[in-house]
Amino acid sequence: MENMFCFQCQEASKGIGCTIKGVCGKPADVANLQDTLLFVLKGISILNSDLKTVGKADKKVNKAVFDGLFSTITNANFDHTAFVIRIKKALKLRDELKGKVADAGLLISSHESVHWTAKTGEEFEAKAQEVGILSEKNEDVRSLKELIIYGLKGLAAYAEHAYNLGHEKQEIFDFLQETLAATTKDLSVDELVNLTLETGKFGVDVMALLDAANTSSYGNPEVTKVNIGVRNNPAILISGHDLKDMEDLLKQTEGTGVDVYTHSEMLPANYYPAFKKYSHLAGNYGNAWWKQKEEFESFNGPILFTTNCIVPPLENASYKDRIYTTGASGLTGAIHIPDRANGEMKDFSMIIEHAKKCAAPTEIESGEIVGGFAHNQVFQLAGPIVEAVKTGAIRKFFVMAGCDGRMMSRDYYTEFAEKLPKDTVILTAGCAKYRYNKLPLGDINGIPRVIDAGQCNDSYSLAVVALKLKEIFELDDVNELPIAYNIAWYEQKAVIVLLALLHLGVKNIHLGPTLPAFLSPNVAKVLVENFGIAGITSVDEDMKLFLEPVEEQA
Repeated sequence: MENMFCFQCQEASKGIGCTIKGVCGKPADVANLQDTLLFVLKGISILNSDLKTVGKADKKVNKAVFDGLFSTITNANFDHTAFVIRIKKALKLRDELKGKVADAGLLISSHESVHWTAKTGEEFEAKAQEVGILSEKNEDVRSLKELIIYGLKGLAAYAEHAYNLGHEKQEIFDFLQETLAATTKDLSVDELVNLTLETGKFGVDVMALLDAANTSSYGNPEVTKVNIGVRNNPAILISGHDLKDMEDLLKQTEGTGVDVYTHSEMLPANYYPAFKKYSHLAGNYGNAWWKQKEEFESFNGPILFTTNCIVPPLENASYKDRIYTTGASGLTGAIHIPDRANGEMKDFSMIIEHAKKCAAPTEIESGEIVGGFAHNQVFQLAGPIVEAVKTGAIRKFFVMAGCDGRMMSRDYYTEFAEKLPKDTVILTAGCAKYRYNKLPLGDINGIPRVIDAGQCNDSYSLAVVALKLKEIFELDDVNELPIAYNIAWYEQKAVIVLLALLHLGVKNIHLGPTLPAFLSPNVAKVLVENFGIAGITSVDEDMKLFLEPVEEQA
């Protein structure tokens, strides 16, 4: 019997799945606890969906489900104790719901996730062997159910960020719970395919919700030059995606003599007008998440993880005692900053005092990088962009959004960007941009050849831009635009972005550096035949594939 089984991320061992320890660093006991938590969340979702039919759904379930799902995303939470606590709380909530279902005169579901109970971490871990991924024996049904669940995990992450900013949609919470409940049922392949596409629809909805939350709170992102050097002050490095945490930290560090630097997916915080007023927001330090083992050593100060993208440090890492987590993230041995109480800010005083005792960051590079091209900013450039397309100055756009990762094969994306003809433009979002955002690729008539929309959720901006261009050029189909999709993926937020693009009708997306291990051959065939999903090959072959049709039409 395997110690664990997980194939939710791009690094799945041997392209099949991790069975002893996650390549991400997740130990088997934590992987099993995550499977059991997901199992209990399904029971909660079944009960609350039933309560909804009589208008008695419990709102406490909303956060319990999206936060629970978020905590199981790759690289989010490695804390064994935290998951034991989460499962105990989930079981308590589930039993409360059972009482409410009975009081409402409804029949309580017979599904095991509604009735199973245990008290110890050992029992929680053992349960995963019965209810984990491989408990579904039909390979194609398993593949589709996992594709849906991973989409829900990404959707949950974006819903949590919006919720933290006071933006929520009950329809999204209902869909999360009803769909999680649906994965416990005996659905046909056709029903699961339809549910997969509906997940994509709600992916668009949640990214639109988060976009509204971010922009109404902090203004529309602006084209910004971000410093990548350092100052001489002690500092805190903030990583992850949660902008509300960013706001709380900037407010509490103001006037303390402590600078704040963004890391990886927090880079786009520098683009928002509301954050620019903080003179101690010093810029961005380092690159994508997977380089943190080296870069955190040289940063010297404490690091705050607001979400996923944690790489567990080695035992002898100097920065091990400088890591703090908050929200859905967690790491054994790290100090966890509790959630907000009664609408107040999170208390970051401990990490600020820690920073004051540390040396300033060691400089690892210098200069600036440019970003801030969310849809509002791109619309302001619509005239020059449309003119450049009409005159042929811009031949084609390449959407190269998504995730970065540590596989050597990801050098493909750097080489691809370097070899793109000078009359092409890269549209990007997410940490995939670190493969090429510091290359001297120049501009086209003042339009940068790398247009960075922001975080992975800002792939929504790229979709909005594509739909606007379709309207401007009076096209019937978004696929008629001179846009190619060469997307890198790593974890479950990339899955919901992919499903959202499929819902919007985008076809012929190339996905790399490898196709997901959770796609069975038959499910992969459906995606290829219906949507033109494909993998990547070599840079030269793919370049020819992407560019030749345009040349032939010319």
